[in-house]
Amino acid sequence: MNLMRETTLDNGLKVLVREEHTAPLASVWCWYKVGSRDERLGLTGVSHWVEHMNFKGTENIPRDQVKGIIEQFGGSWNGYTWIDQTTYLETATRDALDRMLFIEAERMARCLYHPDDCESERTVIIAELQGGENDPDVLLDQEVTATALKAHPYRHPTIGWLSDLQTMTRDDLYGHYHRYYIPNNATLVIVGDVDTDDALRRAEKHFGSIPAGRPPERHWTAEPEQTGERRVTIKREGTTAYLKVAYHAPAAADPGFFPALVLDTALTGAKGVNLWSSFRDVPPQRQARLYRALVETGLASMVGGQIVPTAEPFLYAISATATDRTPLAAVEGAMLGALDEVRNNGITPAELARAKKQLHARFVFDNDSVTNIAHQLGYFETIAGVDLFASIEERVQAVSLEAVADAAGRMLTSVNRTIGWFEPTGDLPAVSGPDGR
Repeated sequence: MNLMRETTLDNGLKVLVREEHTAPLASVWCWYKVGSRDERLGLTGVSHWVEHMNFKGTENIPRDQVKGIIEQFGGSWNGYTWIDQTTYLETATRDALDRMLFIEAERMARCLYHPDDCESERTVIIAELQGGENDPDVLLDQEVTATALKAHPYRHPTIGWLSDLQTMTRDDLYGHYHRYYIPNNATLVIVGDVDTDDALRRAEKHFGSIPAGRPPERHWTAEPEQTGERRVTIKREGTTAYLKVAYHAPAAADPGFFPALVLDTALTGAKGVNLWSSFRDVPPQRQARLYRALVETGLASMVGGQIVPTAEPFLYAISATATDRTPLAAVEGAMLGALDEVRNNGITPAELARAKKQLHARFVFDNDSVTNIAHQLGYFETIAGVDLFASIEERVQAVSLEAVADAAGRMLTSVNRTIGWFEPTGDLPAVSGPDGR
C-alpha cells in the first residue's frame, strides 16, 4: 500500500495526500464535518441545499464556468451530502491539480448565494423530495428510519422535511455555509499521480490564506435504548409490496461494527464499506442465508442488507421485494425465521470464511481508482479517523465465529427492530396481516 502523508495547515485544514502512479490522474475531495445530524428542527435539509448552492458560482468563478473548468481536462466532478458529511470532488488529469484546488478553495470561502438562485433551487429540491416519495422503496426507508430513531437527528431525511424546505430563507442557507465551511472543519484529500511535497505546497497556496472559523458547537441527543418492536405500514397506490426490517447498529469505531458487517455478508452478501460505490449494481449473492430463504423459495424477487460506517450508532436495514401476490406476512415470517436461526445459533465456519473472502474482494473494488481511494480516506477521516480505514482488512480478518454470534444475539432481537410494510393499493388482493411476531 502506498504511504499517505497527513498534515494540518495553520488555519486547521487537514490535508491528506497519497501518491498513486498507476495512471496520469489526480482526484481531489474536500470534506466538511456537516450533515443532516447537524441540523436543528426547522432547518432540516439545509446541509443538502447548501451543497446545491455551492455549485452556483463564486466570486471568481462564474456559475456557467464551474463545470467547464474540469471538463476541459476530460475530468468529472460531483458532490453529496449525507448524515455525517458533505463532500465535493473533481477527478481529472494530473495537470489539472491546480485548477481543482482553486475550485475547492473558492467553494470553501467565496460562494455567492444570490437570492434568485436560492429560490430556484427551492423548487428543484422540493421536486427532488416529492420524486423520491413517489418511489415506494425510498418512502418506506424514510418512514422506517424516522420510526426506528425517535431522538437522534439521524432520523431526519437528508433532503429535509417539506415544511422546512418551504420556509427556509437565504439567510438560513448562508449562515449555515459560513458556520460549517471553515478550514478547521474540513479535510482536503489529494490522491493520484502527484508529488506529495508539490501537492502540499499547492494546497497551502490555495487554502492557507482562508481564516479559521469558530469551531461549530455540536449537541446531539443520544438515541435511548428501544424497549419494544415498532411497526409502520404505508398503504398507497402501487404494484409491488416491500418489506423493510431495521435494527439499531453500532457506529464505525465501535468494536461491534465489523462483526456486524461480517454478519450482514453471511445474511445478504458483501457490499463493502464505500458509500460512493459499494451499493451500486451489487449482483445477487445466491449463497447468502436470506437469498436462500426468500428468493429461492419464490417469496421475494430481491433481498438486500445495508450496514454503513457512521460516526454514531445508526441502523442495519434488511429489505425485501415481495413477488406478485405473495402476502407480506409470509415474506416477513420467512425473514424473521431465518434471522432467529442466526441469532440463536450463529453462522457456520464455512459462512465465516466465505464472508471474509467476499469482503476482501469488495475492499479491492472499493479502492480500484484514485477517486475511490480518495473517497475512502476522506470518508473515514470525517466519521472516525483515517486510521480506521487503514485497518479495515485486518479488523475483518480478525472477526471470529463467537464475535458474529455475539453481534447477532445483541442486534437481531425483537425489541431492537422496526418493521415496515409498503402495501400497494389498487387491483392487487389485500395483504394478510402480521403473524404476531
